Amino acid sequence: MTSNLLPRHNRYDYSPITERKDYSWPGGKRLAFCITTNIECFAFGKGRGHDNAKHGEPQTQRNYSWRDYGNRVGVWRFFELFDELKLPAAHNMNSLLYEYAPQIFDAIRRRGDEIVAHGRTNSENLHDFRWEADEARAIQEVTETFARNEGKRPKGRMGAGAYENPWTPDLLKEAGYTYIMDWPCDDQPVWMRTRSGPILSVPYPVEVNDSPQVVHRQHSGREFCDMLVDQFDEMIEQCENAPLVCNLSIHPYVFGQPFRLRPLRQALKHCFASKFMDRVWKCKPGDVADYCCTLKPGIVPGS
Repeated sequence: MTSNLLPRHNRYDYSPITERKDYSWPGGKRLAFCITTNIECFAFGKGRGHDNAKHGEPQTQRNYSWRDYGNRVGVWRFFELFDELKLPAAHNMNSLLYEYAPQIFDAIRRRGDEIVAHGRTNSENLHDFRWEADEARAIQEVTETFARNEGKRPKGRMGAGAYENPWTPDLLKEAGYTYIMDWPCDDQPVWMRTRSGPILSVPYPVEVNDSPQVVHRQHSGREFCDMLVDQFDEMIEQCENAPLVCNLSIHPYVFGQPFRLRPLRQALKHCFASKFMDRVWKCKPGDVADYCCTLKPGIVPGS
C-alpha cells in the first residue's frame, strides 16, 4: 500500500516546531497563559451530557443537577478566584444561557472577559447536523445571539465536545470568526486553510482539560492540578526556545466543587510565584489571535 492512499486533510501542512521562525508575545513575553472555562446549559432528561457516576448513563435529574451546579455555584467561585489572582479569562459559552442564566453574562462583562462561541447547548454537538446548510443556520443563530446581546460578534469558537464536520472551519470563516480551538495539534497558533481564506487555530488543551482527565479518566482534582503545575513548569522553561501557549480548560461543575477548587488555587499560586514570571503573558485566546494577526506573513505557521 502506498502512502498516498492514507486519508489526509488539507487544513495545515506539517511544520516541526524546531524549524519555525522565532517571535515573542507583547512586551517580549514568551509564554501566553490562558484560562478558558466551559459554561454550558443542558436539556433536562434529553440529549447529550456527562454523568459523574459512570460512563454511558442516561440523562437523569442527577446528572442534570450536577452540571447545573456549575452555573448556580461553581462559576461564581471561579469569578472570585480569578479576581483574587487578577486573572483575565475566556469562557466557552452556550448561547441558550442568555435565556437561563443571564447573570453570568453580567459578571463576564464586569470583568471584561472574553466570550467564545460554544454552540447553543452542549446537549447537542455538530455531529447532530448531518447537512452543511443545517450547521450553517445553527452557526448563524449562535453568532447573531451573541452579537445582539453583547453588541459585537465573538472572535473565536470552540465546538461542543470539540466536534467538527468536514466543512465546519469553512462555515466559521464565512461567518466571520477569526479563530477556532478544536484542533489540539500544537503549542503555537497555526493558520489553517478554508475555502474562503485562513482561520487561526489557537492552542486549546485536550490533556490539561478537566473533562477528559477528571470526568473520563477519573483523575482526582489534585492529580489534575499536578498536571497543570508540570505543564506550566515545563513550558516556562521550553518557551525560552520558542513562544508557546499554555491554555487551561476547566468546567465550573467540575472544578467549581470546593474540594477541587482548593488545589486549583494552590496550583495557580505556584505557577504565578515562578521566578520566570517575567516571561508570562496573562491573556485570553482572543488576545493571542489578535496579536498573531499583526505578525508578518511567514512567522506563524501557515501564513
